[in-house]
Amino acid sequence: MGIPFLRVVPPPLPREPRATSDVPTLQAEDVTIEYRTPERVVRATDRVSFDVLEGDRFVLLGPSGCGKSTLLKAAAGFVTPRSGHIRLDGATVSEPGPDRIVVFQEFDQLPPWKTVKANVMFPLRASRLLSRRQAEERALHYLDKVGLADFADAYPHTLSGGMKQRVAIARALAMQPRVLLMDEPFAALDALTRRRMQEELLSLWEEFRFTLLFVTHSIEEALVVGNRILLLSPHPGRVRAELDAQAYGLHSLGSPEFQSTSQRIHRLLFDEPAASLAAA
Repeated sequence: MGIPFLRVVPPPLPREPRATSDVPTLQAEDVTIEYRTPERVVRATDRVSFDVLEGDRFVLLGPSGCGKSTLLKAAAGFVTPRSGHIRLDGATVSEPGPDRIVVFQEFDQLPPWKTVKANVMFPLRASRLLSRRQAEERALHYLDKVGLADFADAYPHTLSGGMKQRVAIARALAMQPRVLLMDEPFAALDALTRRRMQEELLSLWEEFRFTLLFVTHSIEEALVVGNRILLLSPHPGRVRAELDAQAYGLHSLGSPEFQSTSQRIHRLLFDEPAASLAAA
């Protein structure tokens, strides 16, 4: 079964139409990122371009070492491109900010001396966005949304890995960022918990329609989570293709179409020379 690869595929939102705008929410334009070591210069990405539109679940997919996490860190403002630009609402990203919140895969991203509620409140108070009472109300609201209202006064060491990730997601959503950045957030979880977290993430997106930039090396997860997928070549990361994945999700797992698309993506990532991709 063939799959359409397009440069820009703005999918319609079922509930609310996307506001008309010529400016993507997040835009990468010819982004090249390099790291310097004592021995040499390592190029992580090479002239990568993509547009993340309002309400997208945009996935960066590729093998280890292709620069996908580096691109996410650049979008967060932690890494400066050697050349090219990353823009948020048309303005060049030059530093981290509360409009871009990152959820990492590590479970120790929660300060262990703070309760669950205090962990969610912390960035709200540190950024001086809300009063203490307002921050507490918002923290409890989002903890309820991720099913952890009963654990508000618990400490991180008492939680499972999946529960810690739900706290991290609640903390990120409580900031109401322009873009939620997730760097392989479920990679360290067991298979059953990972599937549950994917379900919960999609459920939260259905409710809040936040803009998501999601990094994974799992083809299946990319098709489940994303409505648009950017395929990156092995090191250094270059754009191979962009996939409209709107038709796929949890409902299509195991179907012949899902399996066929997974196999096709694998071939595009690993087997087919870059020169042949224009015909894909």
